[in-house]
Amino acid sequence: MKKLFLIGLKDLKLIFRDPAALVLMLAAPFALTLGLGFVTGQFGGSGSGIGNIPVVIVNQDSGQLGAALVEMFQSEQLSDLVTATQLDDPTEAFQQVDDDLVAAAILVPAGFTDSVLPPAGQSAPGRTIQLQVYANPTRPTSVGVIKTILEEFVNRLEVARVGGTVAITQLIESGLVPPQEAAALAVELGQQQADSLAESNAITLTSNVASEAAVNFNPLAYIAPGMALMFLMYTASNAGRTLLLERDHGTLPRLLISPTASAQVLGGKIFGVYLSGVAQMLILIIASTLLFQLQWGDPLGVLALVLAAVFGATGWGMVITALAKRPGQVAAVGSVIMLTFGILGGSFINLEVMPVWVQFASKITPNAWGLDGFSTLALGGGLNLLGRPILALIVMGLALFAVALVFFNRRGMAMK
Repeated sequence: MKKLFLIGLKDLKLIFRDPAALVLMLAAPFALTLGLGFVTGQFGGSGSGIGNIPVVIVNQDSGQLGAALVEMFQSEQLSDLVTATQLDDPTEAFQQVDDDLVAAAILVPAGFTDSVLPPAGQSAPGRTIQLQVYANPTRPTSVGVIKTILEEFVNRLEVARVGGTVAITQLIESGLVPPQEAAALAVELGQQQADSLAESNAITLTSNVASEAAVNFNPLAYIAPGMALMFLMYTASNAGRTLLLERDHGTLPRLLISPTASAQVLGGKIFGVYLSGVAQMLILIIASTLLFQLQWGDPLGVLALVLAAVFGATGWGMVITALAKRPGQVAAVGSVIMLTFGILGGSFINLEVMPVWVQFASKITPNAWGLDGFSTLALGGGLNLLGRPILALIVMGLALFAVALVFFNRRGMAMK
């Protein structure tokens, strides 16, 4: 074990003596974090940037539900979160989104209320007319907030509709209401529910207070880990590249024929990659805490998540190294994987506003699981809430290490 640790520490020292590696390991994530921090207003005194989200509503519905939706967005409870204005022309509303004047345009089509609550004497249409959202792709976080509000509104409608249907069915089965009067009762009940929805706000904002202070989410708590995790993939692949360099330069064969066991040699090399990733993450975390006053959350949770995230990323680095024939291939493929995982894993765009298939595909990346955990910590969670992302990262790393070992054995790199 001592030889394994010594080999790992030697490789760690070599990596931190490489100026080019240090630029991509430390300088680049800092530069991107700083730039995105200015964009979000963290370094410009404008707070988190999440608040007074501009949204425009085009209400073409003449019924009560369209009016209830407008009233909800313009309610006092949402006044600090969204700034909603009304327009009559959908084209003009969509143009405001294109011009980056608003985060989203909401279109309430004509007949929306009647499709949910049909008037007396009319049957319900084959399908409910859908609300339409024209989203600004440059404001993913704001769009996510708008969609969440709309989803809550629609959920309230669905609960009211289902509740009304169940109530009428029970009244008919109990004999309290004749079947021929069910349609009229359904309309009356639906109108009462619509009136109730219009008179009350479907959304209220509450603050959960802990330790006499509300928990505020700092966007940098998402941006900084996103950048650190993205460049962690570079570190994992670049450190693995040194294994192929030593093979080509004859250093690895000399190590393998020494009294040191081949498992110790390969394990030491992998341990060096792992140590490099851990050192990179911890340096970025400590530096961002000192320079940006960023609170990462529970220290034990941060440490456990860092160790797990680096484990998963190192697994990917070893797979890339095991499949590559030349060091240059590791560098090229590693750069592609770094950027792909950065985008797919949510380092640039919040996954909540991405399509479902993208959210599903992101689970193959350590970035997505790592960001899930760091977001939990930033919102006040502790180590006890990190079981799922940590377990996923450990399983990912074990599976990838097993795959890498198979290919290392086939190519004779793990044997004397």
